[in-house]
Amino acid sequence: MSAIFRNMRFACVLLPLIYGAANAAELQWFGQSAFKITTQSGKVILIDPFISKNPKTPAALKDLKKLGKVDLILVTHGHGDHLGDTAEISAMTDAKVALNADMGHTLALNALVPYEQLIRFNKSGPIQPLVKGITITMTHAEHSSEVMITDPESGAKSLHPGGEPAGYIIRLEDGFTIYHAGDTGVFSDMKLIAELYKPDLALLPIGGHFTMDPVHAAYATRELLAPAAVIPMHFGTFPPLKGTPEEFANALGKTKTKIINMQPGDSIPLRRQN
Repeated sequence: MSAIFRNMRFACVLLPLIYGAANAAELQWFGQSAFKITTQSGKVILIDPFISKNPKTPAALKDLKKLGKVDLILVTHGHGDHLGDTAEISAMTDAKVALNADMGHTLALNALVPYEQLIRFNKSGPIQPLVKGITITMTHAEHSSEVMITDPESGAKSLHPGGEPAGYIIRLEDGFTIYHAGDTGVFSDMKLIAELYKPDLALLPIGGHFTMDPVHAAYATRELLAPAAVIPMHFGTFPPLKGTPEEFANALGKTKTKIINMQPGDSIPLRRQN
């Protein structure tokens, strides 16, 4: 194991020293792009909750009932490894589901999530669906989006509009700002995201094939986003997603951005630097 990779693993231990652990929000990773954020005020946000059928989610976490309360679900696009368990979790917890306006119609009209639980919005329109101090903004992403629905009786599959893919900026009560890029290729307006929202932490896909690979994600981190910390995601779940955190670290090279190498199931505290 290289020194760079060992340092990445140690970053999880050092993060409380970087951000401070007292009264901190918390981030948990389930594998792929599925994250759970517990905010300082106790609000729970799920992003792309692909959990029960996620091959990387630890078995102990696949029981959706163990999630406890969920206040908000953010969906970046309609593919099954991102939409995931959204319908089941929203029905079980009464969580609101925030997503692009067009995909909202698809979920409601196919009886997956009722309109009254949907927050249909679009890019660059900030919303505060939980409490005044938490702001969610949808951003651009370079990808595709469609929703595949399986008829429970016949097993027949059908494709439906998924609207445009997206990322999200999540600004927490203390100002700590997370950029979840969703599935995306590198695009020059990531520089605009950096300038406008100043994310403290970026969650970036590195697997390749469908998204940025380690080299493209490293370029986005170093040249465009320059966050204080980055967590690589969306890798190793399925055979085409070959990029690794070690390749990402090697491509990133020397930088002020700290790489946090999480394992599925891990949780870390989040708090803005003073």
